[in-house]
Amino acid sequence: MPSKLDALNRWVDEVAARTRPDRVHWCDGSEAESRALTELMLKSGDLLELNQHTHPGCYLHRSDPRDVARVEKVTLICTKNEIDAGPNNHWMAPAEAHKKIDALFDGCMRGRTMYVIPYCMGPLGSPYARCGVEITDSPYVVANMRIMTRMGTAALERIEREGRFVRGQHSIGTLDPAQRWIMHFPEELTIKSYGSGYGGNALLGKKCHALRIASFQARSEGWLAEHMLIVGIENPRGEIHYIAAAFPSACGKTNLAMLIPPEGYRRDGWKVWTVGDDICWITPGKDGRLYAINPEAGYFGVAPGTSNKTNPNAVKMLDHDAIFTNVAVTADNDPWWEGLDDRKPVRDWQGRDYDPANGPAAHPNSRFTVRATQCPSWSPEAENPEGVPISAIVFGGRRKSLVPLVFEARDWTHGVLVGAGLASETTAAATDVGVNIRRDPMAMKPFCGYNFGDYFAHWLSFDRPNARLPKIFHVNWFRKGQDGKFLWPGFGDNLRVLEWMLKRVNGECGAVETPIGLLPHAEDLNTDGLHLADGALNTLLALEAEGWRAELQAIGEYLDGYGDRLPQDLRDELKNERTALEDVNESSLPQKKAATL
Repeated sequence: MPSKLDALNRWVDEVAARTRPDRVHWCDGSEAESRALTELMLKSGDLLELNQHTHPGCYLHRSDPRDVARVEKVTLICTKNEIDAGPNNHWMAPAEAHKKIDALFDGCMRGRTMYVIPYCMGPLGSPYARCGVEITDSPYVVANMRIMTRMGTAALERIEREGRFVRGQHSIGTLDPAQRWIMHFPEELTIKSYGSGYGGNALLGKKCHALRIASFQARSEGWLAEHMLIVGIENPRGEIHYIAAAFPSACGKTNLAMLIPPEGYRRDGWKVWTVGDDICWITPGKDGRLYAINPEAGYFGVAPGTSNKTNPNAVKMLDHDAIFTNVAVTADNDPWWEGLDDRKPVRDWQGRDYDPANGPAAHPNSRFTVRATQCPSWSPEAENPEGVPISAIVFGGRRKSLVPLVFEARDWTHGVLVGAGLASETTAAATDVGVNIRRDPMAMKPFCGYNFGDYFAHWLSFDRPNARLPKIFHVNWFRKGQDGKFLWPGFGDNLRVLEWMLKRVNGECGAVETPIGLLPHAEDLNTDGLHLADGALNTLLALEAEGWRAELQAIGEYLDGYGDRLPQDLRDELKNERTALEDVNESSLPQKKAATL
């Protein structure tokens, strides 16, 4: 009788025939296999042992200096029709793409072991989880995939039951940037990556599968694959509300996912639970609510800036059983990066004696890989096969002016427009509207596997009869005053803003109606024990009509780039908002009367 693994076995044989490895190893995910791989990498130099007294089970990997980050220009979406990939993606015809990358795969694994990694994205027993198989010649990839996914025999058994999986083929190749490609074939549920060992390019379960391929799958199957954290907020009554939030890079995403409440909140009984810090799969439940799972089992986080001040939960989970990539080391052979503490590194991320003239000691994109269960705020609900119900969806960017601390979308369609217009600063720009602002819809700019116009339409499709959709909000923790200092303290105090959102979800407070959305009354934000500069709250909650007219003009020009694929409902929503702004005077805006501290 034919087995549902026949297709997998044939594919593995085909890849082996093309790449010609010395041997093929099917990964089972066991501790014994992990120990053997670690010993292999220590012997080869792919891993370096860190201080096993202070950091037991922790190792350092130094990548090729030419291979330290995702490279969007060689990251392709290969659909039959270019318009289906959209202007938000780099495109190549599938036949041409296969031919180009298969030529690079030809014989590339000679002298190496080909590892076959069956994995599951999401809890193994969840109907919302999806499986994949990555073939790679990198033991470093195997070690990271073991942390980041449910990898091994149990995943293979699920693949055998279901008979479907995403195919991911990877080789580090020669690490020549001129021969580096990360290709996605969403219509074939296939990924091919060559020439990079960096996580986002090589751990194919992460951005490649869990976002680019999954977003395409989600559209056809009626769910969403999003670049979002999932965090649970427990109030003193023991009620937990779950929030999904999307932020572009450098906007505090992991910090929010692992937030520690301010002292007064902790004293009152508030708790924060981490379900996920990066990726969120959202599916409508039978009761009309949206339910979310975290498809990942670990964190692949940015190290620089992570400290006991910014994210103490992250620091606590990194003292054992973690892989560090491109960080520096101290004289005690401990991992170190800028912002961690006041110690001095002795070797930089390239293994050189540390010299400030060579730049930062740790690479700005240096990483840690660690199991999610090591986080002190980890929620057991992360393993709930049915997911967690989402009460609110939050979008946010880094904007030093114009954008208020928080506002609520009027309804689902307006919320989709808010997400579609999401933007964040790419540099320390002097003005807020211009070339230094990057539009990053739903924080999915590098990760959506198809045309953004169709993606926005898919989001809109969730507003259907009997749907109990979450409220949508926008936040900006990064507003600055005239002195260039942040007006809002951020970090744990962001819980004060989340509390206001949950009051709105529960119908426990009102809001100020404005053309851009609903803003808090100043008195509805809990500022007990918070020290803000004079006039700071007034600025944080103010609406600047003239600036927003320019902002909506810029959003409209950006969205026009999606042509006929842009839903008419978004055009109409934007037009209505612009009309409403034309009808107001700065002096008439109620926010101008907001209380100050």
